[in-house]
Amino acid sequence: MVKAPTEEHPRPAFGWAARDSSGVLAPFNFSRRETGEKDVRFKVLYCGICHSDLHAIKNEWGSTIYPVVPGHEIVGVVTEVGSKVEKIKVGDKVGVGCMIGSCHSCDSCANNLENYCPKMILTYSAKYHDGTITYGGYSDIMVADERFIVRIPENLPLDAGAPLLCAGITVYSPLRYFGFDKPGTQVGIVGLGGLGHVAVKFAKAMGAKVTVISTSTSKKQEALEKLGADSFLVSRDQDQMQAAMGTLDGIIDTVSAVHPLLPLIGLLKSHGKLVMVGAPEKPLELPIFPLLMGRKIVAGSCIGGMKETQEMIDFAAEHNITADIEVIPADYVNTAMERLAKADVKYRFVIDVGNTLKSSN
Repeated sequence: MVKAPTEEHPRPAFGWAARDSSGVLAPFNFSRRETGEKDVRFKVLYCGICHSDLHAIKNEWGSTIYPVVPGHEIVGVVTEVGSKVEKIKVGDKVGVGCMIGSCHSCDSCANNLENYCPKMILTYSAKYHDGTITYGGYSDIMVADERFIVRIPENLPLDAGAPLLCAGITVYSPLRYFGFDKPGTQVGIVGLGGLGHVAVKFAKAMGAKVTVISTSTSKKQEALEKLGADSFLVSRDQDQMQAAMGTLDGIIDTVSAVHPLLPLIGLLKSHGKLVMVGAPEKPLELPIFPLLMGRKIVAGSCIGGMKETQEMIDFAAEHNITADIEVIPADYVNTAMERLAKADVKYRFVIDVGNTLKSSN
């Protein structure tokens, strides 16, 4: 017997959900579990809108479970903690990112890499340990195991800090892991969107020399003057690209659309690394000769483990790094999705859940 979303758990919850691949979001009543002994429950105040939310509501990756309540850049204030919770107390500012569960017994989990656990549980549209469906942050309350809760430092604004829980860690982790965090390293950032603009800020704070690589000339002033990039390359300008060949130690590619990799591989020095963090829907073409002729690497990276996510948030607070956001009311969410599909946002929409999410009950 399948239970209705409102009957699965004892605590009533309210949010916005898409019911089918049209991706249209509408008010939705469901339920959250009781606060278990290791759980933290919090009132959601803000939730960022990530590009993967757009893919998910339209089932573009083929894995969506409907109805889907999106949102994995969730921040708020703790209202209740379980008896065995150690690091979080009522009243704390906290967040939840892209995952709320893992197996705790594999090598990845043992090494603080829950994000690479084969049984990692996504914050929404996944099955939890008890078999129920997970629902994300376009909702009034959230509950998660303490291990998957991030403490938000007092000086980090909740609205502009929310997108760091996905966009921030997605770029911070590869900058650290691949050694692009050493002062003076020449780092390229492809795409100046939700991920890219945060990547520029983190790379600069780490002391790197940053080159923004974009298809649109219109973003040059923004990249250099506002975000502090050191140089700007228009990827469609062959003369510019040719002049910059072999100058970069590493590149973080944030673009989720199909695009050519050959020109990017050309920008790398010998032993350079091109790290993909965007997720195009179709496979990209990978030319092998340019990799051989310089021992170059094409790699991937997906968010980060919980320990590193906490490190990233603390680093952001220390260096005053936040996302550039447009705060919207909950009932604007469908328009926001249409605008996001057209890249008409600078650079991240954040839903003001606390003040604008009104239950229809």
